[in-house]
Amino acid sequence: MEAKVTVGILSDTHGYLDNRIAKVIRDCDYAIHAGDIMGAHVLNQLQPRKSVIAIAGNNDVPSIWNKDEATIVSALPKTAQLKLPGGIINIEHGHRLGNYPEHEQLRWDHAEARLVVYGHTHKRIIDQTAEPWIVNPGAAGKERTKGGPSCLILHASEFEWRIDTILFEDQAAA
Repeated sequence: MEAKVTVGILSDTHGYLDNRIAKVIRDCDYAIHAGDIMGAHVLNQLQPRKSVIAIAGNNDVPSIWNKDEATIVSALPKTAQLKLPGGIINIEHGHRLGNYPEHEQLRWDHAEARLVVYGHTHKRIIDQTAEPWIVNPGAAGKERTKGGPSCLILHASEFEWRIDTILFEDQAAA
């Protein structure tokens, strides 16, 4: 039987994880948080079936987080990798490339990956025009969600990868 894995991909919670996103993540095998977490409580709300992979964004520094969480934020890596059936996901926040990261630069920097996940811009993007694919899940909190909190779901098997966009209505507009 072919192994199938689901990965919830989110970013830019800025200290608040929308409950609807947290519920979606519970149905996934893995959760990837691509930075600007801004609080251990956000990571604790992520409850996928297997594990959470989280990296530091430009706002994930001890001076911004609660001082009791300095050890947690300091332990966050700047990049991470997740090996799945059919390929590798590389994760970075993207701020090292400015406010509008060039996808060709990300492809060059992560040529061994099948998928590159970044955050920072709060803009949902699924770029499958070349490999590796480049995605940004948008913002999963309440700041600059550009229409509402969102995340991506990757369905991965040895032979096929498919990405779904999950977009909820902004509760302030509801």
